[in-house]
Amino acid sequence: MVKYQQIADEIEMYIEENALQQGDKLPVLEGLMAHFNVSKSTITKALELLENKGVVFQVRGSGIFVRRHRRNGYRSLLSNQGFKKELEDFHTASKVIELEVTKPAKEIADHLNIELDDDIYFVKRVQYIDRQILCLEESYFNRSIVTYLNKEIVSESIFDYIQKGLGVKIGFSDVYLHAGKLKEEEAKQLCLESEEPAFYVESVFYLTSGQPFNFSKVTYNYEQSQFFIQTNGHFS
Repeated sequence: MVKYQQIADEIEMYIEENALQQGDKLPVLEGLMAHFNVSKSTITKALELLENKGVVFQVRGSGIFVRRHRRNGYRSLLSNQGFKKELEDFHTASKVIELEVTKPAKEIADHLNIELDDDIYFVKRVQYIDRQILCLEESYFNRSIVTYLNKEIVSESIFDYIQKGLGVKIGFSDVYLHAGKLKEEEAKQLCLESEEPAFYVESVFYLTSGQPFNFSKVTYNYEQSQFFIQTNGHFS
C-alpha cells in the first residue's frame, strides 16, 4: 500500500474511532503534514482519495470537514474495498462453492486484457450479511497478478489479502449495472424462486497502473440489497 493510501486509511479510522459526524472539522493541511511527517502532495493525494470515497469534503479558506453520513446496511456501489471492508459493522461470511485455476472464455479475457491460453483463478461464492444471503459472486482473477488463492483466503476478504499479502496496489474500477430476472441456478444459490427480480453488478478492477486484474459478476438478493452512491463535482 502506498503512503497516501495508508494515510487516508488512518484518517478514516480516526473519524470512525472518534465518532465524528457530518460537518465536524479535521486538522488543517499543515497539521496533517506535521502529524504524518509527509509532504503537502502526499496529504493532498490522501484527501483526494477520501473525497472520492465521500468521507470528507474541503472548503477553500475554511478547512477539511467530515462528509460521510450514510444509512446503516447500505453498501457503496463505487467502492474498491470489497465486501468485508464495506460492511465491517455487520456480521459477514462467505460460502465457497468453487475455486479453480482455469482458462478464460473470450468475454473474460477481453475484460482482463489477457490471452485465451493465460491462467486465471475462478471463484464462485455466496456472500452473507447478518446470516442472510446477500449475493452470489463469480470472480475471475488474472493469475499473473493474483498469483495464489486458496479456500481459506477466498472464505475471507480476497481484496484485503491481495493488497496486504501480495502487495497489489488497487487503483480504480468500472461498474456496470442492470436488472433482470433470476435464472434457475442463481435462484437456487440465493434461496429464491426463478424469475424473481434480480439486480446484477459487473465490475472490472484495475491496478494503479491501469492493468485490469479482476472481473466479477455479482447477482444480488433483492430482499437484502441496499446501495448508495455519493457524487462529487459541480451541478447545473
